[in-house]
Amino acid sequence: MTVPIDKTGPEDIPPPGPQPETIKAIPVRHYGRWASGIIVLGLLALLVNAFAGAKINWSAIPDFMFDSSVLEGLWRTVLITVLSMVVGLVLGIVLAVMRLSKNPVTSSVAWGYIWFFRGTPVFVQLILWFNLALVFPYINLGFYRDEMSDFMTPFMAALLGLGLNEAAYMSEIVRAGIQSVDEGQTEASHALGMTHSKTLRRVVLPQAMRVIVPPTGNEFLNMLKTSSLAASACQYDELLRSTQNIGQTSGAVVEMLFLAVVWYLILTSVFSVGQYYLERYYARGSVRSLPLTPFQRIKVNLAAFSNRPSGGGA
Repeated sequence: MTVPIDKTGPEDIPPPGPQPETIKAIPVRHYGRWASGIIVLGLLALLVNAFAGAKINWSAIPDFMFDSSVLEGLWRTVLITVLSMVVGLVLGIVLAVMRLSKNPVTSSVAWGYIWFFRGTPVFVQLILWFNLALVFPYINLGFYRDEMSDFMTPFMAALLGLGLNEAAYMSEIVRAGIQSVDEGQTEASHALGMTHSKTLRRVVLPQAMRVIVPPTGNEFLNMLKTSSLAASACQYDELLRSTQNIGQTSGAVVEMLFLAVVWYLILTSVFSVGQYYLERYYARGSVRSLPLTPFQRIKVNLAAFSNRPSGGGA
């Protein structure tokens, strides 16, 4: 017969006397969160009630949603935004390289350009470009000569005004991205015999893109909304001007402004998705694992839901 061995030591025996009661964990009450949530919901309810009781013909918004003039203005908004951003990006890269140059002339010219265009309102710049014929009746580029009023169309005035202004901001973004790359990368490239321009294209800019892309995407969305200034400054027929023309002829002025708001929200949402994928692409190599895309998140959630065990016993 085997006798069990008691392995309990003196430290395992509870001391004599009354035992301590079990600690009852009481969750902290966040009354401030509840109060702030109730206040926000109340304000939202007041806002919804105010718009619900306002004299707004909401049915006019879907009626003119896909009107031909609205769609044409929508296309012109996207066109002027993309072209102005291309001008701003290309010229911004040139200005950033000039600003970082050791040549005092080029760096000073770049600094003066940035100082002027960042220091004056873009609306004033658009008006100046549109009225440039009052100062220069003719434009003479040597290979091209024409009357300024024929050359400086609303589209050209909007393109120059928005693009040249954007170049000043993009140059600072590109300069910050270039300076974020370690100088050892440049020194190693020069040691391998690469020229300065080749080092910039092959080594510096690809690494700087992860710093440049996020603010560039924000600038693009800002450009999309800033293009509405071209309607009043340059008489450019973009989305806002198209909806305003319909509002004046139909009498639904406020409704057409809401229609423009809806289209701007749709455009910014679509381009924000593109910005997300672009940032994710250039984040490769800087993070261990890339963030999941929206479709991947949906797939993971569906897989977790389908693999969840069903309730009930055998």
